[in-house]
Amino acid sequence: MRASNLLHPVREQMLPYARQWIDEDDVDAVVQVLRSDYLTSGPAVEQLERKIAEYVGAAYAVSFANGTAALHAACYAAGIGPGDRVITTPMTFAASANCVLYQGGIPVFADIDEQTYNLDPMAVERLLTDDTKAIIPVDFTGQPADLDAITELAQRRGIVVIEDAAHALGAEYKGRKVGQISDMTMFSLHPVKHITSGEGGVITTNSPKYYELLKQFRSHGITRNPSSWENEGSRWYYEMQFLGYNYRLSDLQAALACSQLDKLDRFVERRRTIAAQYNEAFSSCPQLQIPYQDQAGVSSWHLYIIQLNLEQLSAGRDVIYEALIQENIGVNVHYIPVYYHPYYRGLGYSGRICPRAERLYERILTLPLFPAMTDQDVEDVIQSVHKVIQHYSITEAEQEDSI
Repeated sequence: MRASNLLHPVREQMLPYARQWIDEDDVDAVVQVLRSDYLTSGPAVEQLERKIAEYVGAAYAVSFANGTAALHAACYAAGIGPGDRVITTPMTFAASANCVLYQGGIPVFADIDEQTYNLDPMAVERLLTDDTKAIIPVDFTGQPADLDAITELAQRRGIVVIEDAAHALGAEYKGRKVGQISDMTMFSLHPVKHITSGEGGVITTNSPKYYELLKQFRSHGITRNPSSWENEGSRWYYEMQFLGYNYRLSDLQAALACSQLDKLDRFVERRRTIAAQYNEAFSSCPQLQIPYQDQAGVSSWHLYIIQLNLEQLSAGRDVIYEALIQENIGVNVHYIPVYYHPYYRGLGYSGRICPRAERLYERILTLPLFPAMTDQDVEDVIQSVHKVIQHYSITEAEQEDSI
């Protein structure tokens, strides 16, 4: 470990790992709705759904109160029920697996690819059974999963692909926008994502069947469509045909998201610029591993994750984390493997299920990355990482002594 002064932080104020960017256009859009006849679901929701479907190149988009609700709805539309197995990745937020539990299904965790950190199709194939109903790949950090291989596996078995693209609005896979490829694709509109509605989620699909089920599921299982009624009724009539949920997005939220969507390409381009600056700054640092990018996809860079080469450091990930926090750099960890959580342990998930994901978890840190970062913010992150890593780096002589 080299001598270094960690007593004086690079920054005086904390830089968060992510933050929304709201401007006056966004405020005006919300105020306009406040002065309108609709506050709950109305014309702004319909406008948002049209705009997102058009942006990603999908036939349909259905909005929800949040991304978790959207995933739940997708699992319902896919017909997932008690005993059905659904394969997903452990390197994700818990919602990617919780949505399966909501339907009585069984989440099955497949290991990740060591380079992309996304779901490994070969690991998925080994876990397929006659009870497998769906695959939920996650576009981790904004990099699309191996969608061709996963789709081929699913089509061969007649199962559904629900793509969790919470990180990947604006990303591309082999020249096509994420959102038009899988059976259903979920986008999150949480404030740390590419655009925000405060809280919100969207499912895009090309299936009219899924489209109708998703709309009905988010509104108590109620339909006002006369062509699907079991009984005849007047113009005011409606039917609840199954047990759905109140998962609707409001016009207030939709207006904000619509305004944000107009700036999405600019936001994504800024994210890519910052990621490129990080790559250049850290690519020659032997104590770090920068994110690998598969040539099949173009990431929208929701997260920038560095992997620590712990063999060349005198401290573990948590010590490095705390040191960067002391520099007022708001690093984070994405994610705790889902089956590590006590609730999943209580369901019987234990042992070394996905060794590659578990090893990665011990070594990763998420650096700040959001469009409103200034050039000075970016430089502060780079300077702080170099400072901390240099402080905890092991010299060649120390490495030889430890052998």
